[in-house]
Amino acid sequence: MKATQIDDLIAVNEFCVNHNVEISFINLLQQNGLIEISIIESKYFVEKEQLPQLEKFVRFYYDLDINLEGIETITYLLQRIENQQNEIVVLKNRLRFYEG
Repeated sequence: MKATQIDDLIAVNEFCVNHNVEISFINLLQQNGLIEISIIESKYFVEKEQLPQLEKFVRFYYDLDINLEGIETITYLLQRIENQQNEIVVLKNRLRFYEG
């Protein structure tokens, strides 16, 4: 994990209060490798860059009633789609190079 400044962190307790989320849900996400939690002076934090993904997980779980296994599957499939889209861009660029 890269060096992180305290300004780049969000306290898990604050996130949970602001989003009306159980801390145990955040712990489950971390245990299943979906997010990373930093511990500083016995307090739990997530990096700001994880915030959009974390909020997406909250919507899946609380608003759409998708269980943790479903969230893991959705995350895996979305990552595969993104990787394939990136590969398509690379292949299109190569094709243009050889056509030109």
